[in-house]
Amino acid sequence: MATERGILRNPTVRNLLVLLAVWEVAGQLKLVAGGALPPISAILTRYWVDRADYPGHVLVTVWTSAVGFLAGNILAIAAGVLFVLFPRLQRLARGVNIAVFALPPIAIAPILVLTLQGAAPRVVLAALGVYFVTMSATVVGLSQYDTRSADVVRAYGGGNWPVLRLVRLRGAIPDILGGLRIAAPNAVLGTILAEFGGGGRWGLGTYLLGSLGRGEPARLWGIGLVATLIAGLSYTVFALMSTRVLGSTRSVTLNTALPPADADANASLAVRVALTVGAATLPFVLWWAFIRLTGVPEMIAKTPFGVVDYLFLADASAVARAKLAGALMQTLPITAVGMVAGLAFAFLLAISARMIPAFIHAFMPIAMITQTMPLVALTPLLVLMLGRGLSVTLWITISVTFFPAFVLLVQGIQRVPQSVLDLPRAYGASAWAELRMVSIPAAMPYLFAATRLTVPRALLGVMIAEWLATGTGLGNLLNQSRGYLDYGMIWTVASVSVCLSVAFYYAVLAVERRVLVKLGMQVVE
Repeated sequence: MATERGILRNPTVRNLLVLLAVWEVAGQLKLVAGGALPPISAILTRYWVDRADYPGHVLVTVWTSAVGFLAGNILAIAAGVLFVLFPRLQRLARGVNIAVFALPPIAIAPILVLTLQGAAPRVVLAALGVYFVTMSATVVGLSQYDTRSADVVRAYGGGNWPVLRLVRLRGAIPDILGGLRIAAPNAVLGTILAEFGGGGRWGLGTYLLGSLGRGEPARLWGIGLVATLIAGLSYTVFALMSTRVLGSTRSVTLNTALPPADADANASLAVRVALTVGAATLPFVLWWAFIRLTGVPEMIAKTPFGVVDYLFLADASAVARAKLAGALMQTLPITAVGMVAGLAFAFLLAISARMIPAFIHAFMPIAMITQTMPLVALTPLLVLMLGRGLSVTLWITISVTFFPAFVLLVQGIQRVPQSVLDLPRAYGASAWAELRMVSIPAAMPYLFAATRLTVPRALLGVMIAEWLATGTGLGNLLNQSRGYLDYGMIWTVASVSVCLSVAFYYAVLAVERRVLVKLGMQVVE
């Protein structure tokens, strides 16, 4: 009994129970879009009716996401170690790493289905989803180590490898575990996206796709909540593992960009130019090598030269460019609006977390559901409630951008030293004045880092909404191209979306460096 009372005193548990109660009442009274939000009891009833369908689909999704998670993290940790040992390799691979981070999974899912067989598309997309997060966490952990311990190892004759093994890897464990915790739901999302894009007969993504046309909100919500539960449990497993290994929960700041490579600061101009050119061209070299190694027919798989030919040299290139330009004009404005709205929402939440902590405790259960529910599962549910207009695209974009930005902004505000906060308070400044004059300016580097983080996520959210809901823009063009077997356009949309995300990322990074250098602040890498 005492244990139960203790659980109920937990603000998160209590607020979650309140949310479920409100959900049940709203569903019973059909207060949301005439019943588009069914009551929890109806969802559970539908679960019971469909209970024979779930085991096969869940097993396939969990298995393929686990394989992709394992493969992606092994590669990520190995890459992080190599980047720390050989900083110029890190500089050379920067273009590939940023491209992996920025690519919208929905854009490359059809390409993986075209070029790979069996479960490989799902495994690869899951691995791509976890790579950047874990690699960045590994680089951060290995770079921030106790130099005194390293000096002791070197004093006894140890070189770089003993220092790495005895000092740096041990010190990086909290960061790596934090990366794994955040990467785990990404693996589930990648697998479901590949399933949704046509990657097999079984899986929750396939089950969701087959259920969209039946007009049964309870089933759609059931599938979405099962996907959310899998992603949430994967996060919880590594959170508990982190607590078990470290003895207490540690907060981890993940890099949203790779740390600058200082090793080539004194290198010759020729070396610096070679590294820059290599970083820019390596993604295209790997793209070309992937096509050649998979042996997919040239009609289906397009190399970088094939995309250029399709878009500029072929007889129908003018028509292709017109379609692409029209889609871009529809996608880019809403992406910019959604990104700004998501950042503004995150900023308001971060301020609220400082000013009214109780509000955040009430809001967090809803935020966690929106973050752990895969987008392809969330979108049909929002369509049921909001329709297929502009509002659903904005909701989706805001939902996928605000949470990472909110976490970074809160972290920036909380990192202000207490001694700095005491000064305005000593002069009688109010809490809002202290926040406006000290905490918010101090969090500027984190605001830019949050902006870099939200750019590719905003584009992903818009393209998924266009694919599943609005029938416009790049997402719809990609979907139509699959139906028409227009392989050239599929590869073109995928490559353009990745290039746009990377370009926006670097544009924000350039503005960030310029502004923060003028303000005398350090860039949060």
